[in-house]
Amino acid sequence: MKQIFYILSLLFSFGLFAQNEELFEKANTYYNEAKYAEAIDNYNAILETEKHSADLYYNLANAHYKLNNIAPSIYYYEKALLLNPDDTDIINNLAFAKNMTIDAIDVVPDVGFSKILNNTTNKMSYDNWAKTSVGLVFCFVLLFLVYYFAYSTLNKRLAFIGSITALILVFITLAFAFHKFNLDKNNNPAIVFAQEAKVKAEPNTRSEESFRLHEGTKIQVIDAVDEWNKIKLSDGKIGWISSEDIKLLNNL
Repeated sequence: MKQIFYILSLLFSFGLFAQNEELFEKANTYYNEAKYAEAIDNYNAILETEKHSADLYYNLANAHYKLNNIAPSIYYYEKALLLNPDDTDIINNLAFAKNMTIDAIDVVPDVGFSKILNNTTNKMSYDNWAKTSVGLVFCFVLLFLVYYFAYSTLNKRLAFIGSITALILVFITLAFAFHKFNLDKNNNPAIVFAQEAKVKAEPNTRSEESFRLHEGTKIQVIDAVDEWNKIKLSDGKIGWISSEDIKLLNNL
C-alpha cells in the first residue's frame, strides 16, 4: 500500500512539474509579447502550486514593473533576492523599482563594534556557521588524539596548541552561529502595499497618527497585536500599521 502511495505521489509530482514548466514558458511568451497582465496570471498560477524560485519571482517582478505596479514589483524582487542574494540582475532591477517610491527614508548605519560583528556574522548563513563549528570539533578531537598518542615532544606541543586553537574557534563560530540565528529570527521585513498608509502611535484607529508611508516602502515588523503590526523604519522611526496595508516578505 505504501509503495502504491509513493508511486502515485511521484507521478503527481512529475505531472505538477510538467504543468508548471508549461505555465512558466507560457508566461514568458506573454511577457515577450508585452502582455504583462497575462504573464502575471500564469506566474501566479505557478505560485498557487507552492512552487517558489528566484527566477519565478524575478520574472513576476519584471512583469509588475512593466505595468508600474510599484509595491508588487519591489515585493517580488525582494523575494527573489532572498533566494538568490548575489544575483546582480535582481539587485539592479530592485534599485530601479525603488526609484518609483515616494518615501525617502535615511538608513542609520551600524558603527563601531556592532558594525564589525554584524558584517562578520553575515558573511555566512546560520547553517554554514554551524557546519564550521562541527568541522572544528572534529579537528579538535583529531588533534587531541595526536597529542595523546604522539611520542615526540615537538609533535605533542604542536598538537596541543592546534587542539586548543580549534577549541577556541569552536566557541567563536558557535557564537557567530547563535548571533546569526538571532539576526535572522528578528529580521521580519515587509513591503507597504497600500497607496498611502497611516502609521499610528498605538495599535488602534483612534490613536494619534505618527507619520504616513506609501506603496513600495520596505519596513521591519517587530511586533503584532491583533490586526496591527508594530514597525520600525531604517531611520529608527517606530509606529503601528494595519496588517492589511503591508505584505510580509518571509511568508512563502
